[in-house]
Amino acid sequence: MSISRRAVLRGAGVAMALPWLESLPAFGASSGVPNTFPRRFAVLFMGNGINGNHWWAKGSGAGMHLSRSLVPLEPVKTKINVINGLVNTPAVGRGIHPAQTGNLLSGVPLQKGSIVRGGISVDQVLAKRLGRETGCPSLALSCEAPLTGSHETSFSTTYSSHVSWQRAESPAPIVVQPSRAFDRLFENGGAARTRSVLDRVKDRAALVARRISATDRARLDAYLTNVRDVEKRIEPMRTAGDRALPADLREHARLMCDIIALAFQTDATRVASLILARDLSSLSYRFLGVSDDHHTASHDDLSDAYERIVRFHVRQLAYLAEQLDAMPEGDGTVLDNSCLLWLSNMWSGWKHDNMKLPVVTAGGLGGALETGRALEYLYAGDENRKLCSLYLSIMDKMDVPLDRFGDADTRLADF
Repeated sequence: MSISRRAVLRGAGVAMALPWLESLPAFGASSGVPNTFPRRFAVLFMGNGINGNHWWAKGSGAGMHLSRSLVPLEPVKTKINVINGLVNTPAVGRGIHPAQTGNLLSGVPLQKGSIVRGGISVDQVLAKRLGRETGCPSLALSCEAPLTGSHETSFSTTYSSHVSWQRAESPAPIVVQPSRAFDRLFENGGAARTRSVLDRVKDRAALVARRISATDRARLDAYLTNVRDVEKRIEPMRTAGDRALPADLREHARLMCDIIALAFQTDATRVASLILARDLSSLSYRFLGVSDDHHTASHDDLSDAYERIVRFHVRQLAYLAEQLDAMPEGDGTVLDNSCLLWLSNMWSGWKHDNMKLPVVTAGGLGGALETGRALEYLYAGDENRKLCSLYLSIMDKMDVPLDRFGDADTRLADF
């Protein structure tokens, strides 16, 4: 069996890309030339702000001290950056909720009325440049169905439901069902869709296993075990119907993170977005002892109840980061070659205040991004704390340089 640029196992109606294996030429490396690993980017979004009393970081590296809401990131704190003081200026003073969300990743002023118009988001800029190298240009996922209609501010609620925009007038279609996200990842379709993807490629997998080192066989086995675990967890949803969702939000979020992790590990895509809770979210958190839905709870954003909601969503970033950090890739891990960006559309849900935003990154983009830092920009001046300057810096580190993006034409200092 010939091994392509990305080793892929094909079966009846399925294509399963493999992770990096040192025994096989991967990611375009030729014999005798060290592997150069792809750089990946993922956005995790939680709407309606955070609890400002419990959102801070001090120090650096292993000595970094994390606030209560950021404690889930303790295991990977040497590989994160907690960034304070950034602002999405085109969303300030335009109205609450939709106008604070629809351009979060583009920095382009939004149009009011029933016809939506904004700008292409940073993830989709990267997808257009990097997507030709992968089977799937990007994954746009959500744990909550999008809203329809108009908000009282005269902005479409489409802006509240989407952070990833492939064109100025069109958001990237989001996938809410984990089963559909899984099927897209593995090109799993047709009549065989309900059969195990592993069963359909087992002969090819056995052939690869005979050709690789013992270390790689262990990696391959771990990967196939992870795939089977996800497959088992989505089986009840397949039985319940194509539109079925997990009954438990905790499982929904974990499945979506697992699918992104598998996609990054196998270079099936290098760009992803995940809406953990949309703006104006109606998600329930009974498992946290919170009786109000997300949006209602955010109006008491300094409460212990809302802090628990925030910490739950930070935990999803920590979970994805730890999953990627457990995946070897050369001398490092998949996380080391990635940048995960966690952010919200406002700081305070009570005030609908977006004069600064909570931002965390995880991963080092192949050494291009220094980590283990608490970065402060609040007092650097409005021209020096633009969210879009962060995006320009990230795109530079992913070899997609632009002269300008959104409202910024300078990079974020010291990032």
